[in-house]
Amino acid sequence: MLPLNVMISFLKKKYFRFFESQNVLKINYIIHKYFKEKDIGNLNLDFTDKPSRELILQNIINEKQYKSYLEIGCYKDALFQAIKCQNKVGVDSVSGGTVRKTSDQFFKLNNDSFDCIFIDGLHKYNQVRKDILNSVSIINEGGSILIHDCLPNNVYEQAIPRCQYVWNGDVWKAIIEFRTYPNLDIYTCYADHGIGVILKRPNRNLLKIDNLNFSKLKFEDYFYNYKKYMNLINYEELIKIIKEY
Repeated sequence: MLPLNVMISFLKKKYFRFFESQNVLKINYIIHKYFKEKDIGNLNLDFTDKPSRELILQNIINEKQYKSYLEIGCYKDALFQAIKCQNKVGVDSVSGGTVRKTSDQFFKLNNDSFDCIFIDGLHKYNQVRKDILNSVSIINEGGSILIHDCLPNNVYEQAIPRCQYVWNGDVWKAIIEFRTYPNLDIYTCYADHGIGVILKRPNRNLLKIDNLNFSKLKFEDYFYNYKKYMNLINYEELIKIIKEY
């Protein structure tokens, strides 16, 4: 008989593969298309010639001489293995990394702090929000928190539940919420499907927004205001901010 932890890992993989299968995605797509938010167009954000998350992360780590790196969500380990840092911890409940736990389980037991944290776990607002709050509590002075998949192109890329292969989820809602926090300085880099960057210092461009029920934000709110709401910057601007940080 297989050990319990091996069995649990096997079942988790089967679960995620099922919900990412083409048939399930097609059903979800039809539900979204006819019963949920209206398709109002495409932002035509093109990331093909923009820096990768690996390049951005590594340059920040090198520039700030960070010694510790935490990655939340290590699917297939492509990024985690590529990043060069003295002390690396990768958390994933299914595969990759160094810790086989959910992010909630990890943060509950963790006693370490980190210089750089990259969040790329479950792409749902409530979970991303928790991951950010937990990361802020353990980031070292002068550290940086980065979040992947902050810039969906259209309503389907951010749909919950997932309805297509290219999927950002509604990570963008968490970025908008934390941009209203006076003690956190937040930017979104126009690169690799949107890289959110959180610096633990006074907010230099505080977002004021009427709708403070962030979970209820609609895609059209983002669609017509994304540059302002996400505090959009390019890669060169990001590196300048990091150097001055």
